[in-house]
Amino acid sequence: MADPIRIPDDLKPVDGRFGSGPSKVRPEGVAALSRVATTFMGTSHRQRTVKDQVARLRAGIAQFFSAPDGYEVIISNGGTSAFWETAAFGLIRDKAQFAEFGEFGAKFAKAVRDAPFLAEPTVHKAPAGSAAYLTAEAGVDTYASVQNETSTGVAVPVQRVAGADPGALVLTDATSGGGSIDVDLTQTDVYYLAPQKAFGSDGGLWIALMSPAAIARAHEIKESGRYIPQFLDLVTAVEQSRLEQTYNTPALATVFLAAEQVDWMNAQGGLGWAAKRSAESAAAIYGWADRSEVASPFVTDPALRSHAVATIDFADSVDAAQLAKVLRANGIVDTEPYRKLGRNQLRIALYPTVDPADVEALTRCIDYVIHKS
Repeated sequence: MADPIRIPDDLKPVDGRFGSGPSKVRPEGVAALSRVATTFMGTSHRQRTVKDQVARLRAGIAQFFSAPDGYEVIISNGGTSAFWETAAFGLIRDKAQFAEFGEFGAKFAKAVRDAPFLAEPTVHKAPAGSAAYLTAEAGVDTYASVQNETSTGVAVPVQRVAGADPGALVLTDATSGGGSIDVDLTQTDVYYLAPQKAFGSDGGLWIALMSPAAIARAHEIKESGRYIPQFLDLVTAVEQSRLEQTYNTPALATVFLAAEQVDWMNAQGGLGWAAKRSAESAAAIYGWADRSEVASPFVTDPALRSHAVATIDFADSVDAAQLAKVLRANGIVDTEPYRKLGRNQLRIALYPTVDPADVEALTRCIDYVIHKS
C-alpha cells in the first residue's frame, strides 16, 4: 500500500477551509461569541440582549449593501428553502417566471409549480455551466433568478426585466452571491440570502432586502384572504423584524456571528472591498486552471464565471474525488464538487472570509498532489 501523500507545510494555506456553505467562520467571530457566552447565549430573544444583536445585523446589512431609500432588511427563520415557500405564499400573486440554470433555481421553481393556488410558472432553462435569463411576458407578476448558482459556479448580473408588466416584482436569490459579488439593489425588489456563505455564520436564517413594492405586495396578498402558514407569513416577518426580533426563536449564535462578520466587512470597506477580495481569489483559481494541463474552469464563458464559487474540471487522468480526499487528509477541506452535478471536479469557495493568498496556496497544493499521485 502506497504511503499517504503529505503536503509540505510551507505549501499549505494558513486556513484550509474552502467550503461553499457552510463556509469558513472567522476565528475572531467565534472568539467574540465566546466572550458573550454567559450574557447572550441562552437568553430570551424578546429581550434587549438579543434584540440589540438583531438590530446590529439588520443595520450592518443595510449599510453593507447601501440599501436604497425605503428598502428594509427582513430576517426570519428557516434559511433560503423556507424563503422560497414564503415567497410562494406571500409574494407571487398568480404567475411567476424563473431563470433556471442550476439546482437552487430549480428548487424555487418547483416550490411554485407545486403550489395549487398559483398558475403554472414559465421556466427558462439552461444546461449546467451556462446561464438562463428572464424575458418580459404579459401576465407575469413576479420574476425570479439566481445571482450566483452555488451548484455550478455561474453568476449573472442582477437587473430588472425590460418591458415587464407595471408592478411586476423581481426576486433575486443571492444565497451565495450576496457579499461576494457587486449589486445595485434598485435592480431588484427582493435580494435574499443566507448567512452561512459570504456572511461567515451558520445556517437557519434567511435575510432579505425588500423594496417598498415588495412589502406592499406581501400586505396585499395577505389581505386577499389567501391561507398562509404562520411560520411562512411574510407580513409577520416584516412586522417582527421592525421590532428587532423573529417570530420564532432564532439560533442566537447564528445572529451574533453574522453580525460580527458584516461589521468586519463594513470596517474593511463594505461591499466594494468584499467584491474586490473575492475577485482576487477568482483570478487566482481561474488563472491557475487556465494555465494547467489537467485542469480547466467548468464554466467556459469567462463572463459567467462566479467570483463566489469556482468549479474546476479535471482531465480523466486525475481522480478529483481522490484529490479531494488527499487534500482533506492534509487539513484542506470541503473542496468536493456539488454532489448532484456528478462531475470530475473540485468546487472552491471564494467568499470574503477566504484570503486570496490561501487560494494561491491551494493551487500549489493541488499541483503537488497531482505530481505525487
